[in-house]
Amino acid sequence: MKHAYLALSLATILNTPLVAFAAEKTQAKDSIEHIEVAGQVIKSQGLSVKNETIDGPFGDNLALQDIARSVTPISSELIEQLNITTLQDVLAVSPNTYSASGFGAPSLPTIRGQLGELFQDGTRRQAGNNGFGVPLSFNSVEQIDVVKGAPPVLFGSSQRNGGFVNLQSKVASTDESKGKASLSAGRWDQYSAQIDYTAPIIKDKVGFRVSYEHLDHGSYYDYSGTKSDSLFAALSILPDDKSTWDINFELYQVEFTDNAGINRPTQALIDDGLYITGQGVQANGSTVPAAGSIVSPTGQVNIDRSTVLTDPDNQNEATTYLIHSIYKRELSANASLKNITYFQHLQREEIAQNSFVEIIDGADTAQNRTELTYSWNDEQQTIFAFDVRYNKVLGYSQFTTEADLPIDLTGPLSNRRIPLTDAQKARLVELRPGVFVSPGAQYDIDNDGSGDFNLSDTTDSRSWQTGFAIQQDSDWTDKLHTSVGYRVDYYDVEARDPIAPQGQTAASDSINDTLQSGQVSFNYKLNADFTGYGAASYNEATSNSMAGGNVLGGGNVISAQNFATENTLVEFGLKYAPIDSDWYADGAVFSQRRSLRNRDGSNTGIRTTGFESQVFYDAYPYWLSAGYSYIDARYDNSASSQDSAQVADAFDNSRPDIIAGTGVGAPSFTPFAPSNSQVQGIPEQSFSFNGNYSITSKWQTGFSGLYTKSYPLDFLQTVKIRDQYTLNVNTSYAFTPSTKLRLDVNNITNQKNWRPVFEGGYFGATLAFPELPINAKLTLTHKF
Repeated sequence: MKHAYLALSLATILNTPLVAFAAEKTQAKDSIEHIEVAGQVIKSQGLSVKNETIDGPFGDNLALQDIARSVTPISSELIEQLNITTLQDVLAVSPNTYSASGFGAPSLPTIRGQLGELFQDGTRRQAGNNGFGVPLSFNSVEQIDVVKGAPPVLFGSSQRNGGFVNLQSKVASTDESKGKASLSAGRWDQYSAQIDYTAPIIKDKVGFRVSYEHLDHGSYYDYSGTKSDSLFAALSILPDDKSTWDINFELYQVEFTDNAGINRPTQALIDDGLYITGQGVQANGSTVPAAGSIVSPTGQVNIDRSTVLTDPDNQNEATTYLIHSIYKRELSANASLKNITYFQHLQREEIAQNSFVEIIDGADTAQNRTELTYSWNDEQQTIFAFDVRYNKVLGYSQFTTEADLPIDLTGPLSNRRIPLTDAQKARLVELRPGVFVSPGAQYDIDNDGSGDFNLSDTTDSRSWQTGFAIQQDSDWTDKLHTSVGYRVDYYDVEARDPIAPQGQTAASDSINDTLQSGQVSFNYKLNADFTGYGAASYNEATSNSMAGGNVLGGGNVISAQNFATENTLVEFGLKYAPIDSDWYADGAVFSQRRSLRNRDGSNTGIRTTGFESQVFYDAYPYWLSAGYSYIDARYDNSASSQDSAQVADAFDNSRPDIIAGTGVGAPSFTPFAPSNSQVQGIPEQSFSFNGNYSITSKWQTGFSGLYTKSYPLDFLQTVKIRDQYTLNVNTSYAFTPSTKLRLDVNNITNQKNWRPVFEGGYFGATLAFPELPINAKLTLTHKF
């Protein structure tokens, strides 16, 4: 394992104040004075978004109603209440965040119909290749801020622009010692343990925090599971009364399963669980899954939903460590400085029996951003930011010989294994004995005018991103506030083939480009309770491969198209945040135009318009929330593609009583002409609701639910996922003020729900992911 380190900064301590109101009146009767005190207290439980502050994206310590974007801050209390353990779970509370399964291990959020970015403490983390990557541990997380739309100018040019999640790390305490331990056990032998402790080293000067989490999760799905360890440590330093310095470190190691769900998603499978049997056959008679194979249906059976495309001999593991640092200093009454530093190292290895290979032999990312905030007067403030980001990736990939539709999942494991033929091996390069990957460039060895190799994402790349941003915040009146920002980023990128075929000179290329982004917004206080806002942004972004690396494209050059992803946003909204009430609500209408990176490296334009709204009520003994989203996502006169045009292409027509097969063969990569068709894999409407009631001071009960409207699974809309819902319940009992036992029962009505497997719909005609049946988890927590 290659080691590297870099000292960095981070952290923020957030307060959720309780607001109290009291009225006192006195009255006299005869000669004796009686005093009666009446009080009204807003008993917040920390489960509303109203009182949370947002740090980073648009400035620091901003109230939710003062941000001209649709935002959902999820506090640690809300994370616990909603049982949030993956990025998919944020849909329970944040509208328009419906996501595909991410092959069972989502590493990126999905916001407004497209993959979003993942930030931590204001810096962009390494994440998956189009959402498929390393699972995320919440062991280090104190708060999750979900923001719709492209990252703002302070965060800079990135890759994904549907929206972003900014994880706020835990911070150490300098004034008190406290800890928390938790143990949980769930269905299918899912066990986890966490211990979190913080204490001052020097009272009011230096504090530390340590949090450790271990997961040992069995699975409902065949040959699946997750084992992980996360060690998080934080240090808070208060050098003087004008500065703070927070540093944290996380080491995360995980073994997990690449779960592709169930193949052959016909309407009968989605509606009734009926699976078409029969192994695909190549033109040469081989039953090894390969492109162009054709299935002669042998029958139709009810398939167990736990029978998915996994293999007990697959290898899939990753190790990463991260360092964050944030240093803040008040320079004068008018000026303050913030320096953010981040470093991450990642190694990952997956070698699957279906011939898929992704090996990240070392990915290092370092970033440093310095922000200077200057207040010219009480009404005008300017933020200047200078940002440098370095990314180096050495990785090997091979996905060109995968073939899912020909596989009969009801047969033996040999049905789903793809041993490479000599002809296939000749178009790849042997990385180590028995492991073949694509080279990082194309070569014409036989001089026939065409390349002789299969290409995927193999690369040895290095990039420097240097950015300068300026943001002007202005209070024109007591009611009107505006913000204007601009940023320019300069990219210097190199890529080379790390494993050229024998006898060939490794190809390489470099490119320089300048990307720009801008934003403008306003807030207008209609009265003490209501704030209206509008926002517009333009963003030029990049298109990258695994771990944020860059690959050589056609002609063995880095495509300039990778630096020509233009994204726009227009959004108007209204926020209701009364001071003397337990309610919060907001709503927004939006129009976004952005690009989606396809599996083959090309970009597809998508335009979305829609509406989203969220409502919260938080006053002991009740807590309620609800969210609604409507989205119309369409290709913006843009081309698209799928693994196969439709599921019927995998079958011949020998059993028309089962399926009217076309006999085309599958997989058969299919490009679709530019259109304004609906984007597959995204529900037009969704509705979520959550609640909690304290029966007594010790006993609580709660519920949550999600409804999604019917939507097409594939581009041609031959198969649809019908209207579906999920209901969850929970209850907890506090034996003492420090010890609590909680029971969660998920999908209590045992619905047989489905999700897409992959973002962007590429596998829409090939795969569908069966969601979990009813399951329960018991969690014991103790604070000390």
